[in-house]
Amino acid sequence: MARSTFKVLFYLKRRNEKNGKVPVMGRITVNGTISQFSCKLNVRPALWDTEANKASGKSVEAQRINEKLENIKTNIGKQYQRICDRDSYVTAEKVKNAWLGMGGECKLLLQTFDEYLVAFEKRVGKDRSPSTLENIQRARKYLAEFLEEEYHLSDIPFGELKGEFIEEFAVFLSNKRNLMSGTIETPVGKLHRMTYTAVKNGWIAADPFAGYKYKVVHRDRRFLTETELQAVMKVYVPNYKTAIVRDIFVFCCFTGMAYSDVKKLTHADIHTDGNGEMWIIDNRAKTGTQFRVKLLPVARQLVERYSRLSLPGGVVFPVKDDNSMNMSLRHVARHAGLSFYPTTHTARHTFATTVTLSQGVPLETVSKMLGHKHITTTQIYAKITNDKIGRDMSALEAKIGDKFSMAR
Repeated sequence: MARSTFKVLFYLKRRNEKNGKVPVMGRITVNGTISQFSCKLNVRPALWDTEANKASGKSVEAQRINEKLENIKTNIGKQYQRICDRDSYVTAEKVKNAWLGMGGECKLLLQTFDEYLVAFEKRVGKDRSPSTLENIQRARKYLAEFLEEEYHLSDIPFGELKGEFIEEFAVFLSNKRNLMSGTIETPVGKLHRMTYTAVKNGWIAADPFAGYKYKVVHRDRRFLTETELQAVMKVYVPNYKTAIVRDIFVFCCFTGMAYSDVKKLTHADIHTDGNGEMWIIDNRAKTGTQFRVKLLPVARQLVERYSRLSLPGGVVFPVKDDNSMNMSLRHVARHAGLSFYPTTHTARHTFATTVTLSQGVPLETVSKMLGHKHITTTQIYAKITNDKIGRDMSALEAKIGDKFSMAR
């Protein structure tokens, strides 16, 4: 076999300067294939000799850096030689992976993530929802992008993970992908799950992220006030398809149903009790948790109105895809004079806040109607309005009357 062209050189990643120092990167070239990696070293730019690809001078700092770089180069060379002696082909990525310890018995982060995804997919439709699978797939995509952009790696052994890795990943999601705090929680949580799996299976001795807890900053959930909800219900919408979206949105405002739940709602899910009252009894698409909601008059009127359509599969409403619904809601908002654009999920927040909690419905009851597993989730969704606080304080004022008075 003809000998390969092989070279290892080092360079600075100058755009990542921090505290006056920049990371030292490495590049392996084999037969025109290139693979980059982090040397996990930081140097002052003034100390670097660009032509020699190493630190300049004879200072203790320069000698320490060059000694580490030489050690890296020697070990990469050994792996290159080993692969040349064993295999019929050799690439830069193959050499880098061998140097990083990616042998057959070494478990990798994304490899483990993929195995987790395969197992999860088999549960979709049983006890897991398609939307949750999409969130996990998105988390895997973000992690792969992070490894490529920040570490120049296609995968990484669990043994290479350091304590700052998960924090750097969270910063990457915030700064490079512009994700909000609540959205970042899922990919960070899945990364943590992978390291927990590695510890549990004995692939690493200890979880490098043990004790780490990502702090979520929850945004205030937007909801419609009573006045805004009335405006949406009464406004004339000229386009009949947009009017259908408005009706579905209003139905969700009075039932607390999420988009995925109202989309699959059938007449078989609506039950009539001995008193003639109508109830929705179903399981949430997202969590599988059962929820029960008694239909308020507005919701009941809408069910009766759309039952005349006799839609395929017995579904109650002709629900479009989520993006189309949200675009149509923009038109509704403009016609109704709203100051913001609601989404399908705004209806769920409106039910929790304006329709129920603000009217004195207990938190535990609202939690059951929303199908939440934990009441703390309901506390995040539902915000008590100023109107409710005002009514409660007025009731208190009337109750205590002149019981308490200051001495004159």
